[in-house]
Amino acid sequence: MAHRRGHRHDGEEGEELVRDLLTIAALGRQGLEEILALSERSDLGRPLAGKGVALVFQKPSARTRNSMEMAVVQLGGHPIYIQKEEVGLGTRESAEDVARTLACYHEIIAARVMDHRDLETMAAATDTPVLNMLSDRSHPLQALADLLTVKQLTGRIAGAKLAYVGDGDNNVCRSLAEAASLLGAELTIASPEGYGLPDRLDGVTQVSDPAEAVEGAEIVYTDVWVSMGQDAEAETRLKALAPYQVGEALMARCTNAHFLHCLPARRGEEVSDAVIDGPRSAVWRQAENRMHSARGALAWMLGA
Repeated sequence: MAHRRGHRHDGEEGEELVRDLLTIAALGRQGLEEILALSERSDLGRPLAGKGVALVFQKPSARTRNSMEMAVVQLGGHPIYIQKEEVGLGTRESAEDVARTLACYHEIIAARVMDHRDLETMAAATDTPVLNMLSDRSHPLQALADLLTVKQLTGRIAGAKLAYVGDGDNNVCRSLAEAASLLGAELTIASPEGYGLPDRLDGVTQVSDPAEAVEGAEIVYTDVWVSMGQDAEAETRLKALAPYQVGEALMARCTNAHFLHCLPARRGEEVSDAVIDGPRSAVWRQAENRMHSARGALAWMLGA
């Protein structure tokens, strides 16, 4: 392993390591707590003054692009939005060569990719820190915003009772589960057979009944049932997940719970209009927190 920029968590002398951010699990408890603490601050200075951050998008996203660009600007930097056609990641040019090229110009490389292995390849190819803006395996920036929102709504993370209803075998649920497990939140996932989270994590319970999952919950969370790249499975997914819609009847079982959704939502599928537009919905606060948590993550990667 080549010497890489950054600083060690343990304070030991020796090889310095880049602070890549590819998954929540790889952060560990300390890294996760540090980023969340930074995300709550608005006085992080301008560590990116005069520097660029590459934002590579194989998949489009309104929230990710806007939150990341604004976070970079707030830290004094210049974001460069790069569409998939401009790099042809893995087709026109290898992931290694894309990373090496972008490292010539930028302080951080952020990428939103189809295949998580491309992020790992990019991180291994350069000394420049690499940030996962989404992959098929993980969505760490969303989980950071989720926990920041949970803390604002409930006053804590450790001991908070979360329920996730729907497709548990996706990147959003996996990252949320990793984060909850690291920081002591209690997460119950309700999914039909074949759609559960394959990982087994401390503090995470899996059930098949949505009503059981939301019993006593302070937060009820869902995500779309058909993500980008899953269109061929749409009919099967919609049929299997139809009983898992978060509607008024389900929310009535946890009268003090707030509703979260990473967005975009397919209204009438995983969530009803009455819930997402209702007084207990915090999805817009959650969306705003994408910017604050992105700012915290970037600052942490720079050694804040």
